[in-house]
Amino acid sequence: MKIFEYGEKEISYLRSKDKRLAEVIDQVGLIQREVDADLFSSVVHHIIGQQISTKAQATIWKRMQETLGEINAETILSADISRLQSFGMTFRKAEYISDFARKVHDGTVDLDAVWQMSDEDAIRELSSLKGIGVWTAEMILLFCMQRPDIFSYDDLAIQRGLRMVYHHRKIDRKLFERYRRRFSPYCSVASLYLWAVSGGAIPGMKDYKPKMKKKEIEK
Repeated sequence: MKIFEYGEKEISYLRSKDKRLAEVIDQVGLIQREVDADLFSSVVHHIIGQQISTKAQATIWKRMQETLGEINAETILSADISRLQSFGMTFRKAEYISDFARKVHDGTVDLDAVWQMSDEDAIRELSSLKGIGVWTAEMILLFCMQRPDIFSYDDLAIQRGLRMVYHHRKIDRKLFERYRRRFSPYCSVASLYLWAVSGGAIPGMKDYKPKMKKKEIEK
């Protein structure tokens, strides 16, 4: 298992920049987050995982690996849409994955070139693929390419983590960018800790988002 690599350099920097995040780092400790260093399989894996549970994603992924072996452009193209669907994914996701495999196979998408791109260009290139939005592209940069400075405004768990650590009721773009500047160039490590907080890693920390009134819920 390969994990996201970071250490004392990143931790010391973030500690020096933010007292509250320093306390979180001390309480949570070193985070071991698994990464998939193969860009092709990472894209496929992320397409599969959209809007389904982690457990369902793992089940589909396991079926694909058991049937196709290595997940690459050739093995995907050897399976038609209905066979991809038989692993448990939707018709649309099967189409997206086939389209991606075709583009890699014919050279329309050059994954080696994506590795050499800046974060901004890599996000633009990946999010131009069918089934990949900006948030998914950002997650691929973090959990596959191990880019050190990824901080996703579209990630609801990161927003929740920020509300919990800094006692905000709401995170707008301007406030989010303030934290991005503070944590850069190690936003990815800050993201790991905010995800941990959002997931309940520190007992007693609460979300300060105002609770919706009953009438608002009914609307």
